[in-house]
Amino acid sequence: MLSVNHLDIRFGEKYLFKDISQSVYTGNRIGLIGVNGAGKSTLLKIMAGVTGSDDGVVTQGKNFSVGYLPQESSALVSDNTLYAEAESAFAELLALQDEAHLIHDQLAVVDPEDVRFEGLLQRQGEIQQILDASDIYTIRARIEKILLGLGFHQDDLARPASSFSGGWIMRLMLAKMLLTAPSLMLLDEPTNHLDLESLTWVEEFLRTYQGAMVIISHDRTFLDRTTEITWEVSLGRLSVYKGNYSYYLTEKEERRAIEQSAYDNQQAKIRQTMRFVERFRAKSTKAKQVQSRVKQLEKIDLIELADTERQIRFTFPPAPPSGRDVLKVKGLGKQFGGRWVLRDVDTQFQRGDKVAVVGVNGAGKTTFLKLLSGELVPDEGEILFGHNVQCSYFGQHQAQELAPSLSALETMALAGEDMTITRMRSLLGAFLFRGEEVDKKVAVLSGGEKSRLALARMISIPANCMLLDEPTNHLDMSSQEVLQEAMAQYDGFIIVVSHNRYFLDSFVNKVVEVKDGSVAVYEGNISDYLAKLAREKEQASPDIEPISGAETVEMGGEESGLSRKAQRRMEAQARKEQGRKLGPWKKKVKEAEATIEKLEEQKIELEAIMADPELYQDQKAWNAASKDYDDCTRSLKRAYEQWEQAQGEIERAEA
Repeated sequence: MLSVNHLDIRFGEKYLFKDISQSVYTGNRIGLIGVNGAGKSTLLKIMAGVTGSDDGVVTQGKNFSVGYLPQESSALVSDNTLYAEAESAFAELLALQDEAHLIHDQLAVVDPEDVRFEGLLQRQGEIQQILDASDIYTIRARIEKILLGLGFHQDDLARPASSFSGGWIMRLMLAKMLLTAPSLMLLDEPTNHLDLESLTWVEEFLRTYQGAMVIISHDRTFLDRTTEITWEVSLGRLSVYKGNYSYYLTEKEERRAIEQSAYDNQQAKIRQTMRFVERFRAKSTKAKQVQSRVKQLEKIDLIELADTERQIRFTFPPAPPSGRDVLKVKGLGKQFGGRWVLRDVDTQFQRGDKVAVVGVNGAGKTTFLKLLSGELVPDEGEILFGHNVQCSYFGQHQAQELAPSLSALETMALAGEDMTITRMRSLLGAFLFRGEEVDKKVAVLSGGEKSRLALARMISIPANCMLLDEPTNHLDMSSQEVLQEAMAQYDGFIIVVSHNRYFLDSFVNKVVEVKDGSVAVYEGNISDYLAKLAREKEQASPDIEPISGAETVEMGGEESGLSRKAQRRMEAQARKEQGRKLGPWKKKVKEAEATIEKLEEQKIELEAIMADPELYQDQKAWNAASKDYDDCTRSLKRAYEQWEQAQGEIERAEA
């Protein structure tokens, strides 16, 4: 067990932590959440002992080991190979094994009558007991399983560990922690450098892990599947919710409603008591009752409503009109150092498509986006944009590439658009840069603030084609949800690289898989894509009983066909497979029909409002109604397109 006791940290008048006390017990699976700057990483460092605290603030039980994975790693200077570096997680056990070998050699030459002999035997027994309990003889298999699961290849095991990039070093650090298997794992954004395949592997590994864990993550699906308790750090306080992230969202709303109700009731009672005191203060006959009510007011334990964190608020501006065909790629190829990363890529996309790009790290996802954006020049093939297509690009490291000497306001002024100061301040305000905060230098901004500023700069440029590489990096969950909704409402073309499944699922309608230098396009969202991969994996190693000879009809000693029983079984399997294919599309049809019905009703109501002549007398009301009508029309059009797409897939599958 590990406990945090009365943790109190304050900077000036602002509390980072205000008298926080909480414990982690064996087997606890905790998600640590909060907005950027709330103190999540600091709390994890204090629990890990990386950041110092007062004596007694952090206590832990005997034989309770703690492992800590930071959000970013420092450069690795080790001369070890990848395998040897991973093996160093077992340094103590390997040292014991070496000692056991040494004792074995000594016992071969020491006389049994020697006084040292008994001591050597006793020490050998102690070491052997530890080694047997540790299962040391399976170390190589465990190391290879975890390294390969995290995306390394067999050929990588002999490479110098220092030759890998920062993202791969973080995977190595995670591998060493998983191999060490401490009593408590403290993981700060463990999924940041993982591709979709490795992320799902880590997810499954953690779900079966027997120790305790505290995880900071901005991936909602990952938290939902790996945690059972949620700690929220907000405005210096730590609140505990007995469930995963989805449970936390529901429970928080319920708590807030109960708190608001209790506050309203108390305030009503206070107002009623104050009216009595004011009314009868001057009457001597009521003096006793007045004094009693005054004392009651003094004794009331006032309910204070919890402050709420500020959240970003924005929508993408309407996309300029473009032709139906937005993008065509013909024979596209790109090589680095003689190795083709992409070759013979042919694909095309249309207006309104929202595309997720997936693939293992190093497959070429970022290269593909940089080629489309013009950041890289292809070595072969061509990229053709449609009529009036205007692109904006958000690079994976764009937030880190902002000029550190400029302020947030100056960064916006250099975005390339002729914007007024009022427009720039308004846009920055939507991303939580308000008042004097617009004059903060980029150099002092946090990772989350830099990401918000980079997004604000991109939005300031009108576009109908958005290319985004990991836009959710460093964004907290509430900011991700606002960005997610804005992308769902956006009526232009989007192509986005991200491994955040929940973020992508709500708005993408196509998935591009980059693999082995080629590109494959799948209809549907990320869940549909993952389900398809699971079916393909299942079909590759089917768990189906072979048809016995008794189920065949023999004519002339040769099998001429299947019996009715075998045919029925195969037909049932075919129906089952078709049902699995049709299920997701039928669900989409149902959802689209419900959305269409709702939007049709909303459109009729808005048309009735706009038909009222008095509305034209109020310019503000007319603008608001007109905007709502335009938004509704675009959403309705998108819903019809989704319905048509899903219905078409059903018809093709049934045919």
